[in-house]
Amino acid sequence: MEYYKNENMKLILGDCIEELKKLEEKSVNMIFADPPYKLSNDGITCQNGRMVSVNKGEWDRSSGFKNDHEFNKKWLKECDRVLKDDGTIWISGTYHIIHSIAFALMEMDYYIINEIAWYKPNAAPNMGCRCFTASHETLIWAKKSKKAKHTFNYSFIKEYNGGKQMRSMWEISTTPKREKELGRHPTQKPKELLYRCIMSCTHEGELVLDPFCGSGTTGVVAVENKRRFIGIDTEQEFLELTKRRILHQDLEVYS
Repeated sequence: MEYYKNENMKLILGDCIEELKKLEEKSVNMIFADPPYKLSNDGITCQNGRMVSVNKGEWDRSSGFKNDHEFNKKWLKECDRVLKDDGTIWISGTYHIIHSIAFALMEMDYYIINEIAWYKPNAAPNMGCRCFTASHETLIWAKKSKKAKHTFNYSFIKEYNGGKQMRSMWEISTTPKREKELGRHPTQKPKELLYRCIMSCTHEGELVLDPFCGSGTTGVVAVENKRRFIGIDTEQEFLELTKRRILHQDLEVYS
């Protein structure tokens, strides 16, 4: 169901699998997907020096490996339908889901262009003290086939990186407080992360899709940089947050 629309963005309320079926085939240049990591298992973590629950919502609860994998295959199938032949998809995740997604992509004959390690220097400490402290997430950048002529703005990214080739290890702190002033989401990504993804493989005027819109960081960065955006989410409050953030347009300058 269409929730909000203007010339730069469309926000859709509903299940992404069903809503993606309504979009035009091969109409999207880039997809950024941050699917549920299935981490809400009644455990604990550290937030601002306090012990808090890891539970984020029913949408983040695991339904068991087989069902979780089937879910990943279904939303990836619908993303494949709307993605242009020369378009690319970015997917973020932790070890809880990213290997399922990588396997599903390979089953679909997708070609993985890069695997990016997002290192978080300020990651939360480990409360159980029985394993290494989780300090990174993995991003997969993929295209429909090895022969597909994807966009990579090499010169721009190299200049942005101080004249050096950007490597596949990205050191980016977790989302700063200034990006949460208009509202919060439990899995909000920092704008810097999305800036690198979007600016590396799209041009002005192209269409960016986020099937798990959340706080709308994908849309904020896309619209700020003259791209168009479609965001889908099951929660109205998060679409309202996305709308608020995009319309606010603080036009932050990246350094």
